[in-house]
Amino acid sequence: MIEATKIIIAGGGTGGHIFPAIAIANALKLHQPNIQILFVGAKGKMEMEKIPQAGYEIKGLDIAGFNRSSLIKNIGLPFKLIKSFIQVRSIFKQFKPHAVVGVGGYSTFPVLKYAQAKSIPTFIHESNSFAGKANRMLGKNATKIFVATSGMEQFFTKDKIFISGNPVRKSIVENSITKQEALKFFNLREEKKTVLVIGGSLGAKSINQAIAMQINEFAKNNLQLIWQTGKLTADEYLAIAKGKSNIWCNHFINTMEMAYAAADIVISRAGAMAVAELCISAKPVVFVPFPFAAEDHQTANAKVLVNKQAALMIQDNEVKEKLVETVFELAKNDEKMQSMRTNIASLAIKNADEIIASEILKNIK
Repeated sequence: MIEATKIIIAGGGTGGHIFPAIAIANALKLHQPNIQILFVGAKGKMEMEKIPQAGYEIKGLDIAGFNRSSLIKNIGLPFKLIKSFIQVRSIFKQFKPHAVVGVGGYSTFPVLKYAQAKSIPTFIHESNSFAGKANRMLGKNATKIFVATSGMEQFFTKDKIFISGNPVRKSIVENSITKQEALKFFNLREEKKTVLVIGGSLGAKSINQAIAMQINEFAKNNLQLIWQTGKLTADEYLAIAKGKSNIWCNHFINTMEMAYAAADIVISRAGAMAVAELCISAKPVVFVPFPFAAEDHQTANAKVLVNKQAALMIQDNEVKEKLVETVFELAKNDEKMQSMRTNIASLAIKNADEIIASEILKNIK
């Protein structure tokens, strides 16, 4: 009897790492139904809840990242790192993986570093257009590095790079909801253009403040709004939007496929997954990169699209002055909107999960 392939997938911390990891795992199972997959994450992080919900086993490491805001909080970091390597050694001893995949997040480094020391094939998925430090270090001994866009030779050895795109949720890739159905869902009108505002699950303060300041101007410009405020200050913005028939407002959108189907223009942060979903949804977008993202990777993500005339970008510190006016101008320019739709759609990769899974299995001895 042939032994089942065993793969460890390490990483997490945010949905931008977790959901691609689950997509890769699902694609691996499609290729090899008897494959054994074990996730390794950081204790106390989002992956410890989300991975079991997706039907996979996960082991947690006692590890944390470097705290940039408080150096004193980093005192215990070397001890946590040593402990995590001991935990990794134990996991490898029990599971005996044939390959390891790192998707980013605290647990990626000790797991891939240990695998490389044991000459086990390692694969990295770098979702951003600016590679993180840990991935750059791990990339030197990786078997293959999957990236979202071209131009990553500045971070990784050219012959190890494989442009795969970022795996996106099936509900977005296979979205067949009509605009009419989506607008009905949000109780909005078909004859008006719709602006979708998404700042992430916690919300984007600068974006929310700019929208709130000019909330009445949307109706004057014959526009309607789907506004995901995020959880932190939702009550304040829900009160502002109350009673306005051209605005749907809530702290979170559970059915993003509906929101994308309804939207004519999107205002968004520029995390890797948001970018990938917007390429597939083919929507004109105004990006406001989160300025405190590690190594300013959101600006790098947005610039890739801006340079290809596939998106617009406004810096966070210019949002109050420029954001709403930019959206109003774009809404009046149908030709520019169509051009942006065409350009952003050309960057979409809809089967990234299958591409990555196939390439991993091809490179395991």
